[in-house]
Amino acid sequence: MSTGTTGAADPAGKQPGGRAAARRREQHGWYFYDFACSVYSTSVLTVFLGPYLTSVAKAAADPDGFVHPLGIPVRAGSLFAYSVSASIVVAVILMPIVGAAADRTGRKKPLLAAAAYTGAAATAGMFFLDGHRYLLGAFLLIVANASISVSMVLYNAYLPQIAEPEERDAVSSRGWAFGYTSGALVLVLNLILYSGHESFGLTESDAVRICLASAGVWWGAFTLVPLRRLRDRRVAADGEGAVGSGWKQLRETLKDMRRHPLTLSFLLAYLVYNDGIQTVISQASLYGSEELGLDQTTLIIAVLLVQILAVAGALGMGRLARVYGAKRTILGSLVVWTAILVAAYLLPSDAPVFFFVLAAAIGLVLGGSQALSRSLFSHLVPRGKEAEYFSAYEMSDRGLSWLGPLVFGLAYQLTGSYREAIISLIVFFALGAVLLARVPVRRAITAAGNPVPERI
Repeated sequence: MSTGTTGAADPAGKQPGGRAAARRREQHGWYFYDFACSVYSTSVLTVFLGPYLTSVAKAAADPDGFVHPLGIPVRAGSLFAYSVSASIVVAVILMPIVGAAADRTGRKKPLLAAAAYTGAAATAGMFFLDGHRYLLGAFLLIVANASISVSMVLYNAYLPQIAEPEERDAVSSRGWAFGYTSGALVLVLNLILYSGHESFGLTESDAVRICLASAGVWWGAFTLVPLRRLRDRRVAADGEGAVGSGWKQLRETLKDMRRHPLTLSFLLAYLVYNDGIQTVISQASLYGSEELGLDQTTLIIAVLLVQILAVAGALGMGRLARVYGAKRTILGSLVVWTAILVAAYLLPSDAPVFFFVLAAAIGLVLGGSQALSRSLFSHLVPRGKEAEYFSAYEMSDRGLSWLGPLVFGLAYQLTGSYREAIISLIVFFALGAVLLARVPVRRAITAAGNPVPERI
């Protein structure tokens, strides 16, 4: 008689096929968290909130164009970038605590639910952002952005548990594809509402606030799917409180990573080039509206184009990774990112066609470069330490991506030109590519004690 694994993961009994079916069920549920939260990243962070919060701040600004939160003079056009940076500082404080709690208790789902619904509630609250309430907008942005960062620690930590090594590139890419599909769908609805707001009896501000709030409702509603399908892997509790042990756990994780210096080298490379990616994503609409003079409808269509092509890009780069390996495919995408920034710097104002071409290029590399980075890192994580290592990864993904927005905001604060800010981001992609090229990923996987896929 077989002694195979029993429990919720294998309700059919002890059949290997039952375990495979349960794993697929979890994978399908896992995809839906991308489907749920990606709407925040697209509709809120990428399209509407940057230009809208900037307009609210400008309405509250003094004659010199400055607002004064806590008595600090801040150029209104820099408020959004600074708020993004502040949200990431908050996330840096919280993510080690959450990662430690997840690893010590094995209860990722309740923590995922708490982070997701805090972020969804803050996003829904953006409906009340109007008039001169720029401080409310900055506060809700900080809460929502920190929450999605914390939730992604837990979400990403499931990947090594629900996918075998050979399938992680494909599973990770499908997750991104689900996210970009939902982003595209909701942007179509946003476009209909925004462009026809007068026929719905709404002001332009009303339409934007409804689009912002609806992203929070969507996020909360579809989070129910992964919460039903994903399962916790319980571990023996050691009795130490997660809040007290979070930073201690982070120190222990960093010490442990010293035993895996090649994993640490990959994280450093990812930290650098992903900082550039995250800054482009969060500041693109602000650049288009304020520097290029494009209207909101043009920006929505451009980001919709990014979403549609990102689905194909994520899946296509996943296929390229099976032929050329994830590392080479990521390096190729960083070359494209560099070319995109040069083109953005040279882009003429009031030229939507050229902006659409740029959006198409971003879409083709955005999802794939992020999905393959996630799946590549999953091979470098020692077994049993998924949440704490993915906490460090998420600090690289979102938590330490504060430097790009800060530099972007400072560049505008000092020069008054977004073109100077956008071109400065090239250094992140160039340096990141150099650092990644120096990582011997096969040796890194072996050193982490994991099987090496045929193509990596």
